[in-house]
Amino acid sequence: MIEQELISDDALMCRVRSGDLQALAPLFSRHHAALFNFYLRTTASRAGSEDLVQDVFVRILKYRRTYRPGSRFLTWMYHIARNARRDFLRKRQGEIEWDDAYMPPLVTDDPAVSAQHRRWLGLALRRLPDDKREILVLSRFQGLRYEEIAELLSCDVRAVKVRIHRAVRELRWHFQQLAQGDKS
Repeated sequence: MIEQELISDDALMCRVRSGDLQALAPLFSRHHAALFNFYLRTTASRAGSEDLVQDVFVRILKYRRTYRPGSRFLTWMYHIARNARRDFLRKRQGEIEWDDAYMPPLVTDDPAVSAQHRRWLGLALRRLPDDKREILVLSRFQGLRYEEIAELLSCDVRAVKVRIHRAVRELRWHFQQLAQGDKS
């Protein structure tokens, strides 16, 4: 197993592409938690997130021949993940619930204030349009670089920066509305 930890994602995916389905196991081990967190923050459904992670790896097997050796595996995987999420949301339109536990902790000395800020941030994030919420999750929570997001969204890096800036601005606006007592 240690030997497989040293093999790059690209090399493992090339093996999967060639028919070595056992090479998918280390890819799953490396990326299932990040995918789960991506889905949890964009769908707010724990059970749905677990199902979507499984769906992504099934799709990776199904579409393994579309992987281009030498390309970034993560970008390709998130492309599949976005399509799986889009299908999931289409099927569950209007069913998405939210839980404050999905949000990262906000640092403050007062636990009550921190809990309130987490709640407002979760509500503010939920109020964002899906595309803005997704780009914030990819950049801030999943840690994808702007270049990777640009490739994933088929746009240039400047467009990604603008989209993230606008999403953060809108998130801030919703957060401030909630902080001022506007619960609409």
